[in-house]
Amino acid sequence: MKLLIVVSKLLTGFDAPSCTCIYLDNELHDHNLFQAICRTNRLDGDDKDYGYIVDFKELFKDVQEAIAVYSSDELDIDQGNGGTNNVELKDWLKEGKKQLDAAREALRYLCDPVPLPREVEQFLRYFCGDAANPQALANTEPLRISFYKSVATFVCAYADIAQNLSAIKRHSGEELDIKPYEADMRHLLNTYVQADPAADMGNLNSLSLTELIVETGINDAIARKLNEKGKLSKNAIAEGIINNVRKTIIREQLTDPKFYAEMSKLLSDLIKQSRADAASYEEFLRKAEALAKRLVAKEPEEEVPAVLHGNREAVVIFRNLPQILAAGHDAADVAAESQVEYGSRLARLALEIDRVMREQAPAGWKGDHAREAQVLNALFPLLDRDREATRALFELVKNQPGYG
Repeated sequence: MKLLIVVSKLLTGFDAPSCTCIYLDNELHDHNLFQAICRTNRLDGDDKDYGYIVDFKELFKDVQEAIAVYSSDELDIDQGNGGTNNVELKDWLKEGKKQLDAAREALRYLCDPVPLPREVEQFLRYFCGDAANPQALANTEPLRISFYKSVATFVCAYADIAQNLSAIKRHSGEELDIKPYEADMRHLLNTYVQADPAADMGNLNSLSLTELIVETGINDAIARKLNEKGKLSKNAIAEGIINNVRKTIIREQLTDPKFYAEMSKLLSDLIKQSRADAASYEEFLRKAEALAKRLVAKEPEEEVPAVLHGNREAVVIFRNLPQILAAGHDAADVAAESQVEYGSRLARLALEIDRVMREQAPAGWKGDHAREAQVLNALFPLLDRDREATRALFELVKNQPGYG
């Protein structure tokens, strides 16, 4: 559940959907308050340790009373005499430090195998693998996910407990007062520091590295996205570019298998060149930029018939039809036609498939078994009732955003 706005009555009970954060801006008392807190604090998966409760009505002073009313004479908060209590109130500072220590230890353990000197490049190689290996990113993905989660847990644990640091400093009057240094600082800034006009980055921060290469050129893209602090070697930068391009290919390959197979081959050639001649860094950057532009523009090597121009889905179908038809027919059938006749027939078939998808595919068909069957039945006659070819075509059109 993403967001629930409660007007008057909060649904509680063990069958109520779990939530992670609740904002209390209404008067809740007794068991209603108790159950609202329990619902928010209820665990829901491995990534939730507790809920977050933001109180705008100062209701927490009533929590103990709410627990007492709800539990009546069964309430036992006595921790002495060896008894077991059913309500345990913990010191959140001590618990926060435990969580911080545990998160730090988990992160240290995860990063322990990173080889010395443990600079950025060693971490990149450990968590991303060798850029020359096409399977490296996939093989190391579980490691990266564990790293992301461990860092997020550590940061959250620190943020939960560190908020007291500034409060204590303010209360004790020990905050750093920079006023005595302002005049000297202003002199240093005016004398030695030149502030260039701020560059309008627009939406560049939201772009991937390959998209940024197209927008700004490869050198600016490296400076903004990959090597902001200027600490990476040329080899690490090259591997970063390769990994980002490969990630784009892996992510998009089902939308146009033939095109991304071509791009994958070009990437492999680029990797071989970068390994063969370490001195050709500038040439590598030039070719990497050209590859990124083709990748973003989705420009294939072969010519596309004019009748398909402006229809992206039909173009994708046309490019992949030879492989789709080969799944169900002998290649000798294709060889019997001239290249021109074959290309013209594929173009007509691609347009017919595109028309059927736009006119006959029901709304919201993706992921719905019955509606997907309707699409399969509509495509089946177009491919001479060939089941293997129809299934291959179905997987292609299912990955086209333009078809619902």
